[in-house]
Amino acid sequence: MSANSAYLSVIGNNLANINTIGFKTSKVSFQDLVSQSLSGTSNNPMQVGLGVSVGSVSPVFSQGSIESTADATNIAIQGNGFFVVAGPDGQSFTRAGNFSFNAQGVLSTPDGQAVQGWTTTDATTGRVITNAQPSDITVPPGVLRAPVASSVVKTQTNLDSASAVGDTFTTSIQIYDALGQAHVMTGTYTNTDNGQWDIEFTLPGADVAAGVVGTPTSVATGSVTFDSNGLLSAVAMDNPATGGGAAPAITDVSFATPAWADGAAANTISWDVIDAAGNGALTGYRATSATSSVTQNGSSSGMVNNISISSDGTIVAAFGAGQTVNIGQIALASFNNNKGLVKVGANRFSQSEASGLPNVGVAGTGGRGTLIGSALEQSNVDIAQEFTQMILAQRGYQANSKTITVSDELMQDTLQLKR
Repeated sequence: MSANSAYLSVIGNNLANINTIGFKTSKVSFQDLVSQSLSGTSNNPMQVGLGVSVGSVSPVFSQGSIESTADATNIAIQGNGFFVVAGPDGQSFTRAGNFSFNAQGVLSTPDGQAVQGWTTTDATTGRVITNAQPSDITVPPGVLRAPVASSVVKTQTNLDSASAVGDTFTTSIQIYDALGQAHVMTGTYTNTDNGQWDIEFTLPGADVAAGVVGTPTSVATGSVTFDSNGLLSAVAMDNPATGGGAAPAITDVSFATPAWADGAAANTISWDVIDAAGNGALTGYRATSATSSVTQNGSSSGMVNNISISSDGTIVAAFGAGQTVNIGQIALASFNNNKGLVKVGANRFSQSEASGLPNVGVAGTGGRGTLIGSALEQSNVDIAQEFTQMILAQRGYQANSKTITVSDELMQDTLQLKR
């Protein structure tokens, strides 16, 4: 009766949390108690069991359904893993992603636990650095985001191999100085010979200190060469530029702009002409000269007005005129034994010896699930199954109570035998 009563308590708790965000249902397993051996002549042991007890009450970490919401700070985990949160009592872990920013701009749970992740970004790539210890994710409210001076530019450009000597092609790249002011840098390619083009980067004279209004200011000059397959084979830049070289050892080219007329310091620009796999950003195929894409890593100042969360937990903030920047990344933890975690209330778990140590890292790696922004994972309680189990527990309780009634009647019959 006691075991079935505990079973009913677990079922009641499951049903009570049927609408709890990220709740994981619990399952009860019974085990028999020690048995009493009886004497006799049987070859096999003669034993009478002494009852039943609750063997385990363990959570079931199956995936709950995903429900879309209108809140950008709501996050659902698809697959394995737990959010890492920190409070006065240390770290704990949760599947409930109903987060929000508090008055200090800290991403927090409803009970004030700070969500853990990384907020330092690489100045060159703009990606969040995740090889450090996770800390509170903070986005200070109402703070004007500092501008980022452009330091890397890249154009995916084809220069027509059928062009005549002397033909030119220009491409424009918008860059930003250290004060957040935008400038247009122009790259002009001039066909000088079969497969070879001169390149000159210029800026408007009015934009640079000591520049002449209406006259472009040269920033860097050099040449690019293509092989018979139209692939980049050499980049030669004039001093003071650095980088370039011949294939397969071509390196990105660096050059400095003049100081800007608005008082901003000069930019050091890295022209990305070759990627990590050795593929050139410039080609010399027989096709119309054109630039298919332009990228650079600078931005103006602005107020964060919207955020979104990608599948790997990267928090992307939009500000200004459609500009975006990575401002953080959410950490996930996995365990060797999820069932060994200890429930501490408020949708949170703590580690134990049985669970093992947390393996903290980026979503989508190391066996951790991916994240879905503007969504929440619902409880995985199956109401139909819980009601079925409730009936079984109730019948078990009634059957065992009947045993007590019958035992009492037999005792009364025994006492009345002498009368």
